[in-house]
Amino acid sequence: MHVLNVPNSLTMLRIVIIPIFVTMLIYGRYRYALYLFIAAGLTDLLDGLFARLADQKTPLGTFLDPLADKFLLVTSFILFALYGWIPKWLAIAVISRDLIVVIGWFLLFMITHSAAVEPLITGKIAIALELVVLAYILLSINDSSLFPPLPKAVFLLTAVVTSVSGLHYIYRGFKLTHAG
Repeated sequence: MHVLNVPNSLTMLRIVIIPIFVTMLIYGRYRYALYLFIAAGLTDLLDGLFARLADQKTPLGTFLDPLADKFLLVTSFILFALYGWIPKWLAIAVISRDLIVVIGWFLLFMITHSAAVEPLITGKIAIALELVVLAYILLSINDSSLFPPLPKAVFLLTAVVTSVSGLHYIYRGFKLTHAG
């Protein structure tokens, strides 16, 4: 199986998009940032679809895909918080959860010598909510008449689901280290 297959190429494209996306945000090119965010989302959708349909899952893709997602989310949440588009506590919740998951994965690997950690439904829901919040804010920045500011309840819901998913991963990690 080739490492540089279509799914892995799409994932690498998403990683390349991230610094360009950040640059567009920093220089106030919000419409381009929106287009790049959408492109990153499409590459995420398509890489997973191609990997499953063409049976092209690789260890590299399994590693890079969630890493690309984390880079996009973390950089977005940091910048959005710095620009005052989202509450800082929401960025802290999202970044803390991601750090917990990554550190937990590393510790689990060190203890069990296995890198196989299946994503949890709570984690998928949290990431989906986080991406929806980011996309909506980018839409709002580009056209506030169609996309009014998000209610604070949406930020709170996102933080709660994100925190619950972090706790769920911690619980799952403890179960895996004690199973056996």
